[in-house]
Amino acid sequence: MSTATTYNYKVVRQFTVMTIVWGIVGMLVGVLIAAQLIWPELNFETPWLTYSRLRPLHTNAVIFAFGGSALIGTSLYVVQRTCQTRLFANGLAAFVFWGWTLVIVLAAITLPLGMTSSKEYAELEWPIDLLITVVWVAYAIVFFGTIVKRKTKHIYVANWFYGAFILTIALLHVVNNLAIPVSLTKSYSLYPGTIDAMVQWWYGHNAVGFFLTAGFLGMMYYFIPKQAGRPVYSYRLSIVHFWALISTYMWAGPHHLHYTALPDWAQSIGMIFSLILLAPSWGGMINGIMTLSGAWHKLRDDPIIRFLIVSLSFYGMSTFEGPMMSVKTVNALSHYTDWTIGHVHAGALGWVAMVTIGSTYALLPKLFAREEMYSTKLIEWHFWISTIGVVLYIAALWIAGVMQGLMWRAVNADGTLTYSFIQSIEQSYPFYVVRLIGGTLFLVGMFIMAYNAWKTIKAGESVDAPVAQPA
Repeated sequence: MSTATTYNYKVVRQFTVMTIVWGIVGMLVGVLIAAQLIWPELNFETPWLTYSRLRPLHTNAVIFAFGGSALIGTSLYVVQRTCQTRLFANGLAAFVFWGWTLVIVLAAITLPLGMTSSKEYAELEWPIDLLITVVWVAYAIVFFGTIVKRKTKHIYVANWFYGAFILTIALLHVVNNLAIPVSLTKSYSLYPGTIDAMVQWWYGHNAVGFFLTAGFLGMMYYFIPKQAGRPVYSYRLSIVHFWALISTYMWAGPHHLHYTALPDWAQSIGMIFSLILLAPSWGGMINGIMTLSGAWHKLRDDPIIRFLIVSLSFYGMSTFEGPMMSVKTVNALSHYTDWTIGHVHAGALGWVAMVTIGSTYALLPKLFAREEMYSTKLIEWHFWISTIGVVLYIAALWIAGVMQGLMWRAVNADGTLTYSFIQSIEQSYPFYVVRLIGGTLFLVGMFIMAYNAWKTIKAGESVDAPVAQPA
C-alpha cells in the first residue's frame, strides 16, 4: 500500500517505545536519589552521582524524556486520526524524533557533569536550549501543518489542547532561557534578581500548566472516549474547559514565591488565579470521568480504562491541593516542606504517568497490528502495583511535610525555636523509607509494562493503517 494512503505510524512507534524506555530511566534515577536521602553514602563519593546533580537529571528525564516523548508521540497519532490525513512533512517528523532524542542524551551527559543554568526545569545550558528550539519549531510545523491539510471540517478538542501546549511551551522556553553565554557550557540569565525569579516561576508553573496538564488533557480527550467506546460526556464543556484553563493558568506562577522579595501584590495575583484554576480543572476531570456514563462496567473489566480514570481522579485531587497550597496562610506551613514534593508527585505519578501508561497500552496494539496487548493480566498487576506505590509515596510526604512545617514554626515561651532543623530531618526518615518503597513499586510497574510491550511488539508487525476516508 502506498505511503500516500496510510498514516505515518513510524514516528509514533519510535516515540511510544522511547516513552517506556525513558520512563524506566527517569524513575530509576528517582528511586536512587530517594534512597540517597536515607543512605547518603549511596553517592559513592562520586561527584556525578551526588543528589544535587542527579535530582535535575531525574526531573528532566521524567518530564521531558518520558512525558515529552509521550506527548509528541500521541499528538502525532491523534492529529492524523482526527484529521483523517497523513502527517505533514514526514522527513521533518523523523527529525523531531532524532532531535528530541539527542536533546535527552545531551541532558543525560551534561547534568551529572554539573553543567547547569540552575533554573528549575530549565537547567540545560544554552547550546542545548537552541537545539530544543529548533526541534520544537519543527514539531510545530508537523503538527499544525497536518491540521491545515486535514480532510475533516472540524478540529477535534484534543488537538486544541495539544496545540496550546506546543505554542505556549515555545513561548515559555524562549523567554525564560534568554541568557548571556560566557563559554560553551556556561551562561548567565538575562534577568536580574527578583525579575529572574518571577520569569522563572512564570515558566516553571506553566511548564506544569501546559506541558504536564494541557498536553496530557489532549491525551485524555482522545484515549478515554476511544477506550470507553463512548463520545466525550460534554463537548461544550470540553471547549469551555479549554478556554478557561489556558486563559487562567498563565497567571498562577507567583504562588511559588510567597514570602519572598516579590512584591506582595504579585504574590496575591498568583494566589487568586490559582484559586480560580480549580473550576476549569475540575470541569475537565468531571467531563473525562462522566464519559464512562453507561459504561461503568468497563472499570471492572478493563485495566486500561482503569489507568485512565484513576489518573483523572489524581488530577482532580492535585488540582484541588495546588490552589489550596497557594493560599498564603496554608503556604506559610507547606512552603519548603516535603508536602510540596508529595503534591508534585500526586500530579506527576498519579495524573501524568498513569494517563500516559493507559494511553500507551491503548496505543501499542494499534501501532503493531495486534488486537490487544500481550497480557491483560500483567496490565492488571501493573495497575495495582502503581496505584499502591503512588498512595504510599504521596501519603508519606504529606505527613512528613505537615510535620516539618509544624516543627519549624514551633517556638518556646521565651521565643526560641523548639526544634533544630536537623531534628525535623531525623523525624522525616521513616517517611523517606515509605516514599522509597512507593517509588520502587512504581518503577517495578514500569518494568512489567516494558516486558508486556516487548512481547506485544515481538508478536506484532510494523504496519501503517490506511487513512480513513471522510464520511
